[in-house]
Amino acid sequence: MFDLVRVGLFLPSVSPVATPEFLAAYGAAAEEAGFDSLWIGEHVVFLDEYTSKYPYSDDGRVGIGGDSGMLEMFATLSFLASTTERIRLGTAVCLVPQRNPVYTAKSVATVDWLSNGRVDFGVGIGWLREEFEALNEPFEKRAARTREYLAVMRALWRDDVSAYDGEMFQLPPCRMYPKPIQAGGPPIYFGGETDPALRRVADIGDGWHGFNHLPESAAASVKRLDGFLAENKRSLSDVDVTVCPYLQPIDASHLSAYRDAGVDQLVLTAFAFDIDGARTTLAELGDTYVSAAAAL
Repeated sequence: MFDLVRVGLFLPSVSPVATPEFLAAYGAAAEEAGFDSLWIGEHVVFLDEYTSKYPYSDDGRVGIGGDSGMLEMFATLSFLASTTERIRLGTAVCLVPQRNPVYTAKSVATVDWLSNGRVDFGVGIGWLREEFEALNEPFEKRAARTREYLAVMRALWRDDVSAYDGEMFQLPPCRMYPKPIQAGGPPIYFGGETDPALRRVADIGDGWHGFNHLPESAAASVKRLDGFLAENKRSLSDVDVTVCPYLQPIDASHLSAYRDAGVDQLVLTAFAFDIDGARTTLAELGDTYVSAAAAL
């Protein structure tokens, strides 16, 4: 039997809803309701036409576009750091291979510094080839590039003088300060549902951030992850398993099933379209899910 499930929220950091006032109210309401974490996603641009398939919808289309878009991830987390006190702030997920790793390391370290060590760094390899092309970054070998870029970031977060000599990136000896408050950098969660994604968790991750899971599918993925961890002489106790149901229909009665599946944290998708709606929605979700988790 596993321990208590923590409960977090996936925050809709999308224009035009996510104004400064909305974000401040959302963060305050989340803390008041007792949630453990806030997570936000990343896409720099969307495209009207694309052939890439979004993995979490039946039609392969992501449900954002037109005149709407996501706020820049680390600027948003910095804002939330200034308007909250205890809740953890997560990326779900940062698209590492389409970013410069030195600048990304600086952004992560800055938010961790400003939040007094509250960052959880969720990362992914990306799925939207056309976004990579808009950034003039290669889509190919993005999984291998992610591993190298994370090694660069960890060197920058950890070492007084940081350097890296890899196949895809070379970092000459340099100094990056301030370091993150969390020694060695924040925990790194890998997103993704495939075997290669779970192997990245087992090889170099501190956690897995699964998406679009009911308890049954979460249990199957955790079992696969446990096997990959064993190959590395690790176990589930070495990683944090966080799962978001996304749009799957769940209620508080599912919490014990998620816990028994090996899930450490459940991240609820909590949509709201104005400040009053956010306060009401988060208060209701807190009364239902945070209370139920505490009673497990």
